Amino acid sequence: MRAIRMFIPLAAAILSAQPAVAARPVHPLEFFEGRTESSGTVKTFMKKPYRTRSLGRGRIEPDGSLSLFQRVEDEGKPPRERRWRIREIGAGHFAGTMSEASGPVTIDEVGGRYRFRFKMKGSLAVEQWVVPLAGGLSARNLMTVRKFGMVVGTGEGVIRKLTDR
Repeated sequence: MRAIRMFIPLAAAILSAQPAVAARPVHPLEFFEGRTESSGTVKTFMKKPYRTRSLGRGRIEPDGSLSLFQRVEDEGKPPRERRWRIREIGAGHFAGTMSEASGPVTIDEVGGRYRFRFKMKGSLAVEQWVVPLAGGLSARNLMTVRKFGMVVGTGEGVIRKLTDR
C-alpha cells in the first residue's frame, strides 16, 4: 500500500493545455518545462485520506525529451525525489520512465485528455488521467490504482504551471 502514496503528484509527465480562445496550444512536454506544482488527496483501501504535493522542475533535452525532477511531499512522510524522462513516440503517444515505476510509462492522448499507465512494486497497476483545463496553465489529475484488478487506491488533484516572477 505504501507504493500508492507516490501517484497523485506523479502526473507530472505529459499534458496538453487547452488554449484560451485564439491562443496557441501548449505542447504537452512544454507544459512541464520550468516549474510546476501538483496538489491533491490520495485515498487507499482501509486508510484515512492524506494530502500530497509535489514541486517540479522540467527541462526539454536536446533530443526533444522531457526530463522532470519532482520533490514529493506526502502528509506525515519525509519528502522524497521522483524523476521522469518522457519522449514523444508518435502523434498523441508518449513513452518513458519514472523512478518509482517498475517498468515503462506509457501515455496516450484520448479525446484531449492524457491517460498514463504503468506498474509499481507490489503488483500495482496505475491508470492516471490528466485533463487540461481552460487557459493552459493547469490540469485536473485523476488516478486509480488496482491490485489483481481490484481498486485499492484513488487520487485526485490539480497540476499548475508556475510562472517565474
